[in-house]
Amino acid sequence: MPSFDVISEVDLHQLTNAVDQAARIVGNRFDFKGVEASFEREDRTVVMTAEAEFQVTQMEDMLRSALVKCGIESGAMDCGDMQASGKVVRQTVVLRHGLDSAQCRSIVKQIKDTRLKVQAQIQGEQVRVTGKKRDDLQQVMAVLKKEDFGAPLQFTNFRD
Repeated sequence: MPSFDVISEVDLHQLTNAVDQAARIVGNRFDFKGVEASFEREDRTVVMTAEAEFQVTQMEDMLRSALVKCGIESGAMDCGDMQASGKVVRQTVVLRHGLDSAQCRSIVKQIKDTRLKVQAQIQGEQVRVTGKKRDDLQQVMAVLKKEDFGAPLQFTNFRD
């Protein structure tokens, strides 16, 4: 019986590449010459540090574009508040990983509203969709791509 999984994950290797790319952009930009500005990544958290709030805002845009270039949707970013301490301003960006139970329930509800002959099961932080026809599964994918569930969705483990 054909099936696939609906997940929301961030590839850590691509995240490292995106952070390194954004750091190179900061190092090469003329308006950041002589400025203490840096990106620090730890697991799925990126800390941006600069001397002024507008610089941190520009760094956030640089990180967002670098993430998109590396294949990570910018919708996975949760930007925290800017924190000023002395002459340094920090902002923490957390990249969401996995679907929470409310998102899983809304995905299952959306699938059931299509009235296609498929079943959807919540399995931890992902949703498994099974059906008899491959075409029905592809229609479900198309419907889910159009909707916004608050997290970027990927479709993996497609089996025939």
